[in-house]
Amino acid sequence: MIRGILLAAGYGRRFDASGRQDKLLAPLADGRPVLWHSARALCAALPGSLAVVRPGHAERVRWLIEAGCAVLECREAELGMGSALAQAVQASAGASGWVVALADMPWLPPAVIRAVADAIDAPARVVAPLHSGQRGHPVGFGGDWGNRLAALSGDEGARTLLREATIQLLETDEPGVLTDVDTPADLRD
Repeated sequence: MIRGILLAAGYGRRFDASGRQDKLLAPLADGRPVLWHSARALCAALPGSLAVVRPGHAERVRWLIEAGCAVLECREAELGMGSALAQAVQASAGASGWVVALADMPWLPPAVIRAVADAIDAPARVVAPLHSGQRGHPVGFGGDWGNRLAALSGDEGARTLLREATIQLLETDEPGVLTDVDTPADLRD
C-alpha cells in the first residue's frame, strides 16, 4: 500500500516573521484553511494519509482530522522537514511506498497525487510531476527508499536523496504542482 504523507510541521516564517499568523491556518475563499485543502486533496487520492505536525498545534490537528488525515505529533518535527519526514516514514514502515506532499500547496489536484502514487510501480521508483519544465510536488518514493527516508534529519528534507535518484517525471498541465503559499500575497483561490 502506498501511504500519503503530508508535511504540516513548518513554521512559515516567510509568511509572517513574527510567528503570529500561521500560514497553514490562513483561510482560502471558502473559509477553510490552506492546510485543510492540502490534506483533503491528499486524502481524496490516498485515504488515511498521515500528516506530521509539531506538538501543541491543536487547531492544525483539528483541520487535518476533518480533512481525513491520521495525525502524527512529533517533537522531532521541530528540527525540520527532514526530521518530520523521517518520523512519518518510520510510523508507516509497512507501506510499499510513500507520496510526500506539502501542507502549503492547497491547489494540488487529487488526480495528480493519484497519478504519482500509481506510477510507483517498482520498489526503487521515484516519481514527480512536471509542469512547464519544472519538477513539482508531490514526490513519490518506492519502498526501497524507506530506510534512507527514515534516516533523514534536520531541514534538508528529501532534497539530498532526490539528487541521487533517477526521477520519473509525469507531464501535467496543472500549475498547482508548483504553487505554494509563502506570503500573504500567495493566498488566492
